Amino acid sequence: MRTRISLLAAALAALAAPAAASVMVMGAGMAADCSKAAFNGRSDRESILLCTRSLDEERLVRRDRAGTLVNRGVMLLRTRDYPAARADFDRAIALEPTLGEAFVNRGVSLMADKAYDDALVDIERGLALGVDEPAKAYYNRGLVQESLGDARAAYYDYRKAQDLDPDWLLPARQLTRFTVSRP
Repeated sequence: MRTRISLLAAALAALAAPAAASVMVMGAGMAADCSKAAFNGRSDRESILLCTRSLDEERLVRRDRAGTLVNRGVMLLRTRDYPAARADFDRAIALEPTLGEAFVNRGVSLMADKAYDDALVDIERGLALGVDEPAKAYYNRGLVQESLGDARAAYYDYRKAQDLDPDWLLPARQLTRFTVSRP
């Protein structure tokens, strides 16, 4: 018995906001403060400048430098400065090619530019590498799948995101637009 999944309102997917994933930088200093700002949903000029100052002034180990680039990129995503965000993600990947969050977030920036095939490749790479917030990665992959016209894959990604983070409302809202039926 096959399950058929249909999308009720595909146009709503274009309005759905992607979810960016930050990188935790431990310790004291501007990089840690940048990390906290990113995790707290900040994207104000002062927070972005804090990350920039950290990158310019602090001696950071490679992983923390890459994480700070991801965190600044996440803030830039929130301001819709996709080219600058993508440049930060590219630099983070060059420094630390095993940082899954850099790939997932670069995928989000590509999704914003409607480069859905490339976005899918990056988000899947990030998931394969591992991320601290996989629900966000599955949610974003669902948005990409839906944009590519694969309602079935989108449904399962939103479902996975909801299973991983049952208190997060965005996947649940997306799932209300689907009808699951058995032929």
